Amino acid sequence: MALFADLVGRLADLLQPLFHASAAAAAIVLFTALVRLLVHPLSRAAARGQRARAALQPQIAELRKKHGKNPERFQKALVELHTKEKVSPLSGCLPSLCQLPAFFLLYHLFSNTTIGGEANELLTHTLFAAPLGERWADALRDGGVLGAAGLVYVGLFVIVTGVAVFNFRRSQRMMAGAAASASAAAPAAGAPGEQVPGLASVMPFMSFLTLVTVAVVPLAAALYVVTSTTWSAVERAVLYRDMPAPTTAL
Repeated sequence: MALFADLVGRLADLLQPLFHASAAAAAIVLFTALVRLLVHPLSRAAARGQRARAALQPQIAELRKKHGKNPERFQKALVELHTKEKVSPLSGCLPSLCQLPAFFLLYHLFSNTTIGGEANELLTHTLFAAPLGERWADALRDGGVLGAAGLVYVGLFVIVTGVAVFNFRRSQRMMAGAAASASAAAPAAGAPGEQVPGLASVMPFMSFLTLVTVAVVPLAAALYVVTSTTWSAVERAVLYRDMPAPTTAL
């Protein structure tokens, strides 16, 4: 933790001439960008995996037609197909999982008053008028929604809502396209059209849960979440721009 605090402090010192009192906040944004750059190869691999899974849909439809009355046999055949084609159903989860340590490091760093037995100097830093170690509840208590610190959170909520709406509309378009493809393929397969699973129907709304995260974690961790979520929206729009079927990776 002390080493990580030193890294953030050094980045803040480098950025201080440009961002002054908000240098630590800028350092967190830069740190987030560096993490996302490191994870980007996994994101590209996840996109390739999604394309490979999309290419397997005709074979999966045949397996479903063949083993539709035996779910256990269908699942076994599906695993065998993925193994044969060297496609991992979990590849889309790796980018999100690899980012969790960075998020929790920031969360704990800005939740502790001492680091290595010494006062945590990073807690003195702010994003404009909002301390990086405080939460939305603290901003509401100190000045309300339209107070100096409250307005910082309003700005973050606006960004997160914009990204969530963008993800929602994109997911809806992709799900509609996938449903149309499944309906068109159903007569040829001699089976009824497949209904969208319950989880898939909920996925477009998941981005809105980021609003809750931003509201309850320290501002430094919230800044990481906002930056990473925005990065993800742009990255997926580019990597999955020609994807005919939806992706459920977080």
